[in-house]
Amino acid sequence: MTERQFSGKVAVVTGGANGIGRAIALGFAQEGANVAIMDREPDALAEAAELARAHGVKVLPLVGDMTDREQVEALFAQVRTDLGPVDMLTNNVGQTARENYSEFYLAKPETLQFVVNVSLMSTLLCSRQVVNDMRDRKSGKIVSISSDSSMNGDIGTVDYAAAKSGVLGFTRALARELGPFKVNVNAVCPGPTNTRAMQRIPKDAYERAKNAIPLGELSEPEDIANAVVFLSSDKARFITGQTLMVNGGRVFY
Repeated sequence: MTERQFSGKVAVVTGGANGIGRAIALGFAQEGANVAIMDREPDALAEAAELARAHGVKVLPLVGDMTDREQVEALFAQVRTDLGPVDMLTNNVGQTARENYSEFYLAKPETLQFVVNVSLMSTLLCSRQVVNDMRDRKSGKIVSISSDSSMNGDIGTVDYAAAKSGVLGFTRALARELGPFKVNVNAVCPGPTNTRAMQRIPKDAYERAKNAIPLGELSEPEDIANAVVFLSSDKARFITGQTLMVNGGRVFY
């Protein structure tokens, strides 16, 4: 049997219970990585963990809030104890205001704060937990999920676009800091993707999103996962500080 490319490595995926995060966790497991999956939804997390274990790897499901610093520190400490140092981190947690969606002049301060915390601060908090080990070992991959909304500036997503633009700035600056230590830091920008959240939006909004994509369909979670797995692999050893758009051509960059 051919050795899988991530055999013996440790991957962490935040927001890994559903959708894109689940596909990423399964992508790592399929390639032989031991995976820690973090999420707030225990039932979906348990299901994702079982699917990952089917690939014959160690899986550590961890329930927690990625915006809570103390919880984040405790969860990553458990990963180091149970699986070892983190080789690959995927910062996948993030969301729009969803039912509190509005144009900026109507936005509530608490909604703005929530979106920035979950879509930007979680990325900083989680990355902070792995950089020391990666610097010391002179090895590591950090991939953060941004959004093509950070480029497109979709109406009603000012908070989300601002937070996800922050993820891109963070990615570039951290890549420059960690480059001398052979740590790669990149970002992936999905467009509209066929996830639970997209399936719940009104049919006319769904059709508008699909029709804005030159390839004529929404991406699947696995399309995003394939990009993350690539950027986390040795095949991407000379790629850092970059933004990869995976959106069917909705936004070019």
